[in-house]
Amino acid sequence: MTAELMAYMAADENRERRIQFELVAHCAPFLKGMRTASILNIEKEWIGDLYGLLKATDISCRVLAVRKERCLVLFFWRDKLYRALSRKDVRRFLKDYGYKDGKPGEDITRLSARINRYSKAEIAFPHEMGVFLDYPLEDVKAFIKNDGRRSFFTGYWKVYHDPDRARLTFLAYDKAKDSAVNEFLTGKRIRDIAKVRA
Repeated sequence: MTAELMAYMAADENRERRIQFELVAHCAPFLKGMRTASILNIEKEWIGDLYGLLKATDISCRVLAVRKERCLVLFFWRDKLYRALSRKDVRRFLKDYGYKDGKPGEDITRLSARINRYSKAEIAFPHEMGVFLDYPLEDVKAFIKNDGRRSFFTGYWKVYHDPDRARLTFLAYDKAKDSAVNEFLTGKRIRDIAKVRA
């Protein structure tokens, strides 16, 4: 995606088109069903419009944090995220950060609380968020252990394990992004671009 296209869309006065473009540009692999969840930092005044846009889809969303005029929003396919968070290895990992063996919906509430504590400089950033975003658990653990250093490379996340598989995944994500942006530019809306349901 070119810088010119990004600048053009940022200047678009049609708020609904701008919101849709932000979703497409930053969450395409999620919209195409390749990821369980995605996050986006958007203008607070867009929240009502965002809920309206997602009403015709199976996409769930949750505001994780509000800071000044921006909101950090988690988008997710509910069933897929709940299944991912219910895995035994993920449950063991999250337990170390105070997540109870409860319902995955409660995990999102806990993540939101931890992000808000981070915003107040009470705790370090909750990097366990990576498991919510479909990053490989081993890469999330290694990122935390190494303070974000000594990775093989960085793409959609920092890769510490299985770099060949990560490269293939990143290529697939790039293709999904190109596809979603092209669909948007031909006039499709989020409900049409987000074809794969949970």
